[in-house]
Amino acid sequence: MYQPGEVVYVIIRNPHAQDVAQVQQAAVVENPELPQELALFIYETYYPLTDEIAVYKSANEAEEAYQAAFGLPEQGDYNG
Repeated sequence: MYQPGEVVYVIIRNPHAQDVAQVQQAAVVENPELPQELALFIYETYYPLTDEIAVYKSANEAEEAYQAAFGLPEQGDYNG
């Protein structure tokens, strides 16, 4: 399904503010703890690549899923 070195996209929640999520690029890599399994490498951390994680092949596909789940970002004064 996925190959080491492949770039994918996931929707990831901010661990400090659960109501904040964003589309994030991730790399598919061999899991350093379980070399026979794959992992996602995001923010210098390895996450097991399981069926419980929604993984998208393109940023556009991930953005569409994000908008379906969370709606469009509000327009207005946003600093951040």
